[in-house]
Amino acid sequence: MKAVVLAAGEGTRLRPLTEDKPKGMVDVAGKPILTHCFEQLADLGADELLVVVGYKKEAIITHFGDEFDGIPITYAHQREQKGLAHALLTVEEHIDDDFMLMLGDNVFQANLEDVLNRQREDRADAAFLVEEVPWEEASRYGVCDTNKYGEITDVIEKPEDPPSNLVMTGFYTFTPAILHACHLVQPSNRGEYEISDAVDLLLQSGRTIDAIRMDGWRIDVGYPEDREEAERRLEGEGSVGSEEAAQEGTDASAE
Repeated sequence: MKAVVLAAGEGTRLRPLTEDKPKGMVDVAGKPILTHCFEQLADLGADELLVVVGYKKEAIITHFGDEFDGIPITYAHQREQKGLAHALLTVEEHIDDDFMLMLGDNVFQANLEDVLNRQREDRADAAFLVEEVPWEEASRYGVCDTNKYGEITDVIEKPEDPPSNLVMTGFYTFTPAILHACHLVQPSNRGEYEISDAVDLLLQSGRTIDAIRMDGWRIDVGYPEDREEAERRLEGEGSVGSEEAAQEGTDASAE
């Protein structure tokens, strides 16, 4: 399955870290955010990476070249940052089957494979990872409403009065039908073509979209403090792993 990675953003809220590089090239725990994304997509079996670039794209292209760990990379240029639906359409010509979509500014340690497995069941036209956030924070995100079967019934981008505290994260799977929906999306109040509006159009047309609740964590690296939190979590997990390995070694010696 192909994987689309959206990495065209300027990352103005991350300055000064993004003054000389795009957001996806900001280091988190010793390697660029995009490397974390690519590693996880490789683990999920991606057979091609379609990377949407824009701001200071040369830094990404020069660093990664035309493949990552043997997986070919195809780049597409989003000349103006007009939203995620607009960005997705820049790779439309390369998509002819179900695909994964990951936002290139997110660091995940979560059950991404559950989303992929749900898509492969053929009963869903799309599936994506969702998480519960404090109610007072829900209005910052694309908010989902679901039925008792876990199917998404409504998606609203940054609502003033959220119908739930269940929000979209940065990992999705879709059929190519999402591309047709992206063509129909109209600019939002922010002047952007929102992926949540495209998802809503799929729902209106009777498509089935499943919400997979996140087991684990993710950090949307939008501010310098988010980068610090992602590093803290990743390094903390590494310490736990080292301690477990050391304990196993001690146990083996005792035997």
